[in-house]
Amino acid sequence: MLCLICLSGLAVTGQAPAQKKNSRPVTKATEKKAAVRTALTPVYFYNFTKPEFLVSKVHIEHDEAGIGLIRFEKKKLEEEFTVPIELSEATVELLKEHWENLGFLESKENYQSKLEYPHLGTMGLMMEKDGAERKVEFNWTDNKDVKALTDEYKKIGYEYVWKFELDVARRNQPLESPRIVKELDILLKRGQISDPPHILPYLNELSGDERMPLIARNHILRLAKSIGKKVKKEEKDGEKNSN
Repeated sequence: MLCLICLSGLAVTGQAPAQKKNSRPVTKATEKKAAVRTALTPVYFYNFTKPEFLVSKVHIEHDEAGIGLIRFEKKKLEEEFTVPIELSEATVELLKEHWENLGFLESKENYQSKLEYPHLGTMGLMMEKDGAERKVEFNWTDNKDVKALTDEYKKIGYEYVWKFELDVARRNQPLESPRIVKELDILLKRGQISDPPHILPYLNELSGDERMPLIARNHILRLAKSIGKKVKKEEKDGEKNSN
């Protein structure tokens, strides 16, 4: 049965391994990336907290270019996991559109609906830009742009937590990888991955990883082909509309 990663009531991926073999090997390349990331100044922040959920805390921060990190905690585990993120241009544009529609820094709206749903967890949005800072928290909202914005951050959370779990599995528990790949299939069908073409290079890399069972690699290839077909269809439709 699919395990759920709840980010404000939505669902996703599997159980964390009991072993603490999840740290990635430190290389000159990763050290260089870490140094570059340290020099970046995050502008946009998203938080989610609900202690009872499988993923009990999620924090996403990124700069204007979509470079940043995601930190998350899992229920009953005392460890916080931190993963670098690099958002696609399409995702960054969409996020900025919602932030701008809100006029977030200048707004005084708290976004909390009159209806309270604390059982779904608490979400937070924050922006730091040009010396100004603003932060809000809510558990439910009627504001369409806030809902669209937080939904997009949930999709980012789904993608990067899924990647993290698959990376751990293929290094330490490769027999778990078919189950985790199935979870990506479900996420894609539900539209819960931000900008699916963005993950095609990662899927192509995975398809050649012989540490994973063949069934997992074949499933990954099918998902990559499906995403590729949709991209080609959208390109053709765009050409037709422009003519």
